[in-house]
Amino acid sequence: MGLLCRLGSGLCALPLDCVVETMRPLPIERLSRAPDFVLGVAVVRGQPVPVIDGARLVGAAETAAPGRLVTLRVGQRRAALAVTGVVGVRDLGGLPLGALPPLLEGAAGDVVTAIGALDDQLLLVLGAARAVPAAVWDALPAPGATK
Repeated sequence: MGLLCRLGSGLCALPLDCVVETMRPLPIERLSRAPDFVLGVAVVRGQPVPVIDGARLVGAAETAAPGRLVTLRVGQRRAALAVTGVVGVRDLGGLPLGALPPLLEGAAGDVVTAIGALDDQLLLVLGAARAVPAAVWDALPAPGATK
């Protein structure tokens, strides 16, 4: 099962086992020297969480203001993926998904784990584990740390 989301005009799926919740966008504080796909940090349920622009993450030509944030479980931490909108939940098992073609391997930094089609649209299946660079995690307090 996967959560289908819009990234601009594109479509992506996130495995449900890594999705914590969806929410309206929150105020985002910019981080200096963060990659361009990191919008900054938002406070989600009292904890600082990096916010990733999903469209920029996958190299989309167009980006739009986030319509929703999808909080993801990344090991012991949380990250938020900014998406244009949430479409719904879908069983991905019946879709024609395949491994990335050799030309695309490594291009998305291991974020895109599979590629397929859904109703004549390109569908990218994203993995949460590598969405946030180590330098961004290093700039945040450790989970459970207090100031």
